[in-house]
Amino acid sequence: MNTAVTASEVPQHIAIIMDGNGRWAQSRGLPRVVGHRAGAGAIRPVLERAEQLGVKVLTLYSFSSENWNRPTAEVDALMALCCEKLAQERAGLIESGIRLRRIGSRAGLPAEVLRELDLTEAATAGGTKITLALALNYGSRGEIVDAVRTLSARVAVGELTPSQITEELISKTLYTSDLPDPDLLIRTGGQMRLSNYLLWQLSYSEILFSNTLWPDFLPEDLCAAVDEFAHRKRTFGGIATETSAQSIPVGSHYVEQGGLS
Repeated sequence: MNTAVTASEVPQHIAIIMDGNGRWAQSRGLPRVVGHRAGAGAIRPVLERAEQLGVKVLTLYSFSSENWNRPTAEVDALMALCCEKLAQERAGLIESGIRLRRIGSRAGLPAEVLRELDLTEAATAGGTKITLALALNYGSRGEIVDAVRTLSARVAVGELTPSQITEELISKTLYTSDLPDPDLLIRTGGQMRLSNYLLWQLSYSEILFSNTLWPDFLPEDLCAAVDEFAHRKRTFGGIATETSAQSIPVGSHYVEQGGLS
C-alpha cells in the first residue's frame, strides 16, 4: 500500500463480490468446483491483509439467494466446501481474533452448514481484530422484504407507528444491523453489476470493478484498491471543496463506475 495513505483514509468496511471462480477453472479446462475451491483459498490472505491495513469489517458475497438456480451438483459441492472450510479455519480465526458474522436467510441452508456456521459464530464472538461477514444465502431484495415485514408486524400490534419508521430504523432491522455500511465495494471478475448485494447499505459506497478473477486476487490487489479509495473525493451528495475528478492510474486493472458530480 502507498505509504502516503493514512489510517483515516483506510475504508473501515470493505464489501467484496468474489466473482470469477467458475471462469478461472474453465479457462484451465477444470471443473467449476475446482475454481470455487481456489476461490476459498484466496480468502484468508486477503482477510489477513485487510486486518493489517486497519479494515474493521470485510463482507464477502459467498452464496446468493439466486445461486440455488445453479446445477445441483455445483450447489452441493459449494455447501460441502463451506462446511469443510468453516471447520478447518475455526481454530485459526479464534487465534487471530477474527469474528465471523453470517448475514442472509437461514431458510433453505442445509442443517450441517447451519451447524458449522453457528459453531464458528459462537466460537469467534470475542474476536476484536476484524469482523468477517459471510453473505450466505443472501439477497438484498429479500433482506429488505424481511425488514418491511418485521416493521409492518410491529405497526400491526401498535408497537410502532408508520411515522416512526426512519432510515435508521430500517437499517437496524436489516441483517447487517450491527455492521457499518460499506465504505468500499470491490467486484472481481470484470462484471459491472451489483447482483442484488447490499443494495440499501451501498447507497454511498465507493465502487471498484476489477478485471482480476477472484482466485487470482491477491493481498496486493486489495492494497491497490485501498490506495484508489483513499484518493476518491466522497461528497455524500454534497459538493467537494476541490475538484472531485476521480482518476485511475495508467495500467490499473480497476474500472471505475461514474457518478454525479
